[in-house]
Amino acid sequence: METFRPKDYEVFVEFHGILLDKHFVKCWGDVETFLARSDDIVIATYPKSGTTWISEIVYMICKEGDVEKCKEDTIFNRVPILEGCHPEIFNGVKQLKEKESPRIVKTHLPPRLLPTSFWEKNCKIIYLCRNAKDVVVSYYYFLLMIVSYPSPESFPEMVEKFMKGQVMYGSWFDHVKAWWEKRNNSRILFMFYEDMIEDIRKEVIKLIEFLGKKPSEELVDKIIQHTSFQEMKNNPYVNFTTFPDNCMNHKISPFIRKGVVGDWKNHFTVALRERFDNHYEQQMKGCTLKFRDEL
Repeated sequence: METFRPKDYEVFVEFHGILLDKHFVKCWGDVETFLARSDDIVIATYPKSGTTWISEIVYMICKEGDVEKCKEDTIFNRVPILEGCHPEIFNGVKQLKEKESPRIVKTHLPPRLLPTSFWEKNCKIIYLCRNAKDVVVSYYYFLLMIVSYPSPESFPEMVEKFMKGQVMYGSWFDHVKAWWEKRNNSRILFMFYEDMIEDIRKEVIKLIEFLGKKPSEELVDKIIQHTSFQEMKNNPYVNFTTFPDNCMNHKISPFIRKGVVGDWKNHFTVALRERFDNHYEQQMKGCTLKFRDEL
């Protein structure tokens, strides 16, 4: 039997110009007044841009490559999502308040909605972005497997919603452009998913140095091994298989699916690609931010 899926209006609400989960909005007062600590490390992404991958890498760096410490809990408890909130399931602010420093804070918020205390405390922020076409493919499969969210009727419908910003966290275009404008802040490291796929060693070293640590060969090797695609896919501490089936259905699609650049080619028709590319050109006009959608 097909699982009942809710409608958009039953789950999402427009909030400060973006769509958010209604439960997240109810907890917004706690998010807005969140007190950052000066040694907090913020990982900011648009959804489906490699968030879990970079979260595990940063956690490994903070734990000096100790794999056993990565097995003490799941990634969504070790690196809580700041704005995440659901009755009796999780509360990101509550989780973070209880954590010892240095905390790693995950968020999908645009910079204008990030609590002001992070800016006031001059926290280090890592922003990871990914090319739009691969994001929309990954987002499509994610929405198919999240049972409590509306399911896209088709991939073309998903692309239409994505272009209009009618998905959770709103417009990808607005999100990446807003963070790109912050790139010259020395406390922000702007990274690309495609660079990580192409040369993970180089990107891991960049992260280690940004976080003020020394990139020994042993540490880098451990991180690369532990966070390889196959290791991550099979690791219950990061692959979200510990979530109940009535929340995430991995039989529909695994949370960690392919981890490649260019999977969009298997989903976009020629006509859909042309339509998307034209829209992309309009949205990114005048922006110096450039992506690679194939390697």
